[in-house]
Amino acid sequence: MKSERLLIVAVIAAIVGIMLEHQLVAMGRLAMLLGAAALVAAIVLASLRVAHHAEVLASKVGDPYGTMILTLSAVLVEVVVLAIMMTSEASPTLVRDTIYAAVMLDINGILGLAALLGGLKHGEQPYNDDSARTYSVMILTAMGISMIVPEFVPAAKWHLYSAFTIGAMITLYALFLRMQVGVHSYFFSYSYPKAKVDGGATQDDGDQPVLPSILILIFGIVVIGVLAETMSVLLTSGLKGSGAPPAIAAIVVAAISASPEIMTAMRAALANRMQAVVNIALGASLSTVILTVPVMEAIALYTGQPFLMAMSPVQTVMVAITLIVAAINLNDGQTNAIEGMTHFVLFATFVMLSAIGL
Repeated sequence: MKSERLLIVAVIAAIVGIMLEHQLVAMGRLAMLLGAAALVAAIVLASLRVAHHAEVLASKVGDPYGTMILTLSAVLVEVVVLAIMMTSEASPTLVRDTIYAAVMLDINGILGLAALLGGLKHGEQPYNDDSARTYSVMILTAMGISMIVPEFVPAAKWHLYSAFTIGAMITLYALFLRMQVGVHSYFFSYSYPKAKVDGGATQDDGDQPVLPSILILIFGIVVIGVLAETMSVLLTSGLKGSGAPPAIAAIVVAAISASPEIMTAMRAALANRMQAVVNIALGASLSTVILTVPVMEAIALYTGQPFLMAMSPVQTVMVAITLIVAAINLNDGQTNAIEGMTHFVLFATFVMLSAIGL
């Protein structure tokens, strides 16, 4: 219990948030935004423990299974939060903006910062370039089908293309998952020299039992979901009519789902385990697109209310630049601080564009 005190604090915050939600809404914008900020802090605390137990599982099962657990858990949180926010706010661009923000955060934010910090500490950091190429082409294909092509689909035919998109995403991910854990599993792993692995904090983690970590990880994801639900109500109500950039809510949702991954990726980079960073950053981006899209498109078909999935011109250009830079940087099996800085500058550009409403 002592080691899980951060998670306990998050649970208490979730309970208090549920109890005080209506009172905070009645007290006005400042109270709602302060409450939302407190719940975001609680989410970070819960994410620290989720990240720790994900690392325990990763050390037991190895890549790519360990990082798959973290990325799929994060996508589950994102889908739940999106579904909750769509039922309460019904913003037609929230799904699109959240997926776009998640890709920017994962590839440019997480991968960029991890490669920058890891490069400053270790110099060039090796990884399996097969994984980077596979992830990149899958992300490009999935985003092209679901978020670029819809710009040209007639409004009267949206339901037909939505059904096609669901089938295409499921087919792509089913085959990808089979390859990732089957005949091509070696694409997503890297054999580090023993001395380098020992530099990380994996020895103690490997001695911990698996079942408690699995249960606590699942419980932590549930707690994050509960916190995010209350936070989304306070944040949406607090930002309404404030003149804040419209993408703020989407960025917060993306950050919530990525918060466990950020901690794990930074630790892996500083421990000179760049393969884990690549699997987390690119795997999270792919999972966000290829799993969130079919779920939300299915909701749209069920409710008869289509979402605006086609990216804006600025978003399309940013995604194109990001994937081109990633294809160039992640083509030689080694990252360095310069490559990390290029991605991090792209992330800063995304933040700046969002701040000015683009």
